[in-house]
Amino acid sequence: MVTAEDYLTGQVLLIDKPLHWTSFQVVNKLRWEIRRTFNIKKIKVGHAGTLDPLATGLLVICTGKMTKNIDSFQAQIKEYTGTFVLGDTTPSYDLETEVDHTYPTDHVTEESIYKATQQFIGDISQFPPVFSALKKDGKRLYEYARAGEAVDIPSRQVHISEFEITRIEQLEVDFRIVCSKGTYIRSLANDFGKALHSGAHLSDLRRTKIGDFDVDDAVTVENFIKALPSE
Repeated sequence: MVTAEDYLTGQVLLIDKPLHWTSFQVVNKLRWEIRRTFNIKKIKVGHAGTLDPLATGLLVICTGKMTKNIDSFQAQIKEYTGTFVLGDTTPSYDLETEVDHTYPTDHVTEESIYKATQQFIGDISQFPPVFSALKKDGKRLYEYARAGEAVDIPSRQVHISEFEITRIEQLEVDFRIVCSKGTYIRSLANDFGKALHSGAHLSDLRRTKIGDFDVDDAVTVENFIKALPSE
């Protein structure tokens, strides 16, 4: 059984983040439960890579002295699965905001969908979504976006090593992507729509791997709490 000393010395916890939770909320919940259970006044807890509230899947949580390894975990390659919806765009590139534009899709074929993936293999340049937690001049980008303020966002270089289409059902396209740190799958959805001379947004996203860590080995927040020693 894991002890208070174990958490202080350092643990790596694999958590399956629930839908609608922020990564910060998961960290806060686990920190509070660990402190309460073991009567610890102060303990470091952090995550190795943010997931959007509308995404689920693998969060690597570090406690105690293991928080020193967060940067190295964040730098590892990631794997995601999810769904693009063709024909519509949203300002946030996902379902956080309402559809703002609709585009023709009659010309889109299964062949063109598979072919479009090839444009995104290797080193690519992408613009982060304006609805993101990145900071510019001390403010989060989503703060500018929600205030309706235009902001200049520089592009960034990312690397995509695998981009597999796993299902096509009318306007829904399921995918599996293996990519570098810093890749925004929402931005990829938007760019994928442009590559098809249409539009697209992200309707579902799940992180399945970070380096050698796999979501199949993760536990839910609820089950983590249940496994803690009872008072």
